[in-house]
This record gives sequence, C-alpha cells and structure tokens, in this order.
Amino acid sequence: MVTFLVFLHVVVCLALIVIVLLQGSGKGAEMGASFGAGASQTVFGATGGQSFIGKLTTAAAVIFMLTSLILAYFHRLPGATSVMPETVAPQQTAPAQPTAPAPAQPAEKK
Repeated sequence: MVTFLVFLHVVVCLALIVIVLLQGSGKGAEMGASFGAGASQTVFGATGGQSFIGKLTTAAAVIFMLTSLILAYFHRLPGATSVMPETVAPQQTAPAQPTAPAPAQPAEKK
C-alpha cells in the first residue's frame, strides 16, 4: 500500500507542476486588476466562476496534501505512538544557594 501511495504522490506532484505551468498568466493578471481597475468589478472576476483547469488544480493540490499526510503517518518511527519521548532524563539542578568555602583548619603540629 505504501508503494502505491508513493507512486500516486509522485504522479500527482508531476501533474500539479504541469497543470500550474499550463495555466500561465491569463487576463487580469496585471497589477491594476488586483486593485479594482478594469473589468474586475464582478464577484468572481471578469471570467466568471472557476474554470476546469482551476478545479483540476484544486483537486490535484488536495490529493497531494492528503498523500503527504498519509505517507508521513506511515513513515513514523516503528513502535512509536507519540512524538514525545516516554521517559524524560532528569535535569541537573543548580544548588539553591552558593556554598561557602569550608573554614581553614590550622595544621596539626607534631
């Protein structure tokens, strides 16, 4: 199943690249159209609703995202149920107060 998902992921990735490159820059791609100049006064733009190639791009993007998530789920560490470790190493804490040096003992005479 993972092999099929990897194959599907690569095919959808290549298809998404081709679809986006086929779109090119259509009418209204100039800077003035984004600020309301020209015929961009309608709700869906000058061309109306979304075209077939736009719907195809959306579908390919959704499939690409889903296969990415599924493959990430299948390729997690074996036996791991969480990304957090089960045990945490104890941290070494600094002493609460600095320790004073021990008072000097006079040397014993012999």
